[in-house]
Amino acid sequence: MEKIIEESKQGESLVLENKPENTKKLFIESYGCAMNFSDSEVVASILSDGGYNTTSVLEEADLVLVNTCSIRDKAEQTIRKRLEKYNAVKRTNPKMKVGVLGCMAERLKSQFLEEEKIVDLVVGPDAYKDLPNLLAEVEEGRDAINVILSKEETYGDISPVRLMSNGITALVSITRGCDNMCTFCVVPFTRGRERSREPQSIMKEIQDLWNNGYKEITLLGQNVDSYLWYGGGLKKDFVNASEMQKATAVDFDQLLEMVAVGFPKMRIRFSTSNPQDMHESILHVMAKYPNICKHIHLPVQSGSNRILKEMNRLHSREEYMALIDKIRTIVPDASISQDMIAGFPTETEQDHQDTMSLMEYVKYNFGYMYSYSERPGTLAGRKMKDDVEEETKARRLQEIVDLQQKHAWFRSEEFVGKTVEVLVEKVSKKSKEEFSGRNSQSITVVFPKENYKIGDFVNVKITSCTSGTLKGEAVGLSSMN
Repeated sequence: MEKIIEESKQGESLVLENKPENTKKLFIESYGCAMNFSDSEVVASILSDGGYNTTSVLEEADLVLVNTCSIRDKAEQTIRKRLEKYNAVKRTNPKMKVGVLGCMAERLKSQFLEEEKIVDLVVGPDAYKDLPNLLAEVEEGRDAINVILSKEETYGDISPVRLMSNGITALVSITRGCDNMCTFCVVPFTRGRERSREPQSIMKEIQDLWNNGYKEITLLGQNVDSYLWYGGGLKKDFVNASEMQKATAVDFDQLLEMVAVGFPKMRIRFSTSNPQDMHESILHVMAKYPNICKHIHLPVQSGSNRILKEMNRLHSREEYMALIDKIRTIVPDASISQDMIAGFPTETEQDHQDTMSLMEYVKYNFGYMYSYSERPGTLAGRKMKDDVEEETKARRLQEIVDLQQKHAWFRSEEFVGKTVEVLVEKVSKKSKEEFSGRNSQSITVVFPKENYKIGDFVNVKITSCTSGTLKGEAVGLSSMN
């Protein structure tokens, strides 16, 4: 629940530039959060070196991989349907191999391989470098599995191959795993304990992206604000680090500043932030550098202190609101987005009203809202009865969504009459005569193409809006070009 799940991207298949010497074909499809899409790029890079070119045609693939998400029951059901589809194709192409990657792999390994026999290999999020060995096992006619979670693996030494879709924006993974044991969340069990990636490998990856014409990166992690590099190892073991390691450690505000200074003409985003780790120093770095985007994704999950405690969130309602006040003071033009769960076990009508009143206080720009679905393996799944009736969950979720829609309109209207800087990412879906991109606050902006091109930073005067989109007229290139 901590990672943003973009519905429009679910099930996207990854297609990359082909290497002429590669003879086998890989079809790889991703579901879930940005971290999964980023991981698929790492996998494609490993397999590209192992003789595979990507294809978007399922029927011609030698190897089909699905990168999976365990965060919601809906995501698991979707992936099951896809596995049925793969197996139908496999019946006409018996040489085709099918594998499951990512978060579901860890959770359902024996079910997929032994009981249902619907896949040939199962690979967890920390075992992608083992793929060539696992595929060799499969070729020998054996099932292959590696779901061991690592204390060290960050894939810092692998240069991910990128989606060829826009060549403008890219994800750069800086941490893996999570130490926050939120009771609803499966991530610590599927992705392991939190560890950070070596800063120089991050800078090198961004330099490669810059050299290849990319204009914007998102520093990505389950919990980016708690990034901490002290020479390697788990975040929780930092207490045992030497005095020298502690003195030379790099935390998130330092990394963010390093990237902002190192790449002044590149836009920088980051996701996801956790309220208890979003220190004031990070806000001051955001305010200082114009190339750091003024958007903070700050999941809260509930506005009720009682429910926050049940969720094992490490912040109270009051602490969260104080952080919002701090953001508004230090980075006054920042947009703020949320994750919210309706109908967590034992949630009362008063708890729900507390969530609504918190939303009224913040007036988020946008959000990701779900009704609670019990995830096997989580603390809530083991210890708490899913006791809120489905129709009550659905009503409360709808009330949250409706209120968010109202606030999104309010926030959009604040931009009308202002000029914003937009990075042109693509042609608008609704009109071939218009470009679409995002402003610093991560709000979509559309404007007439004129003589601009994809990859340009354009100043756009906003003339009208909907709840989710700003519309305007270009007034010239910005100083970021």
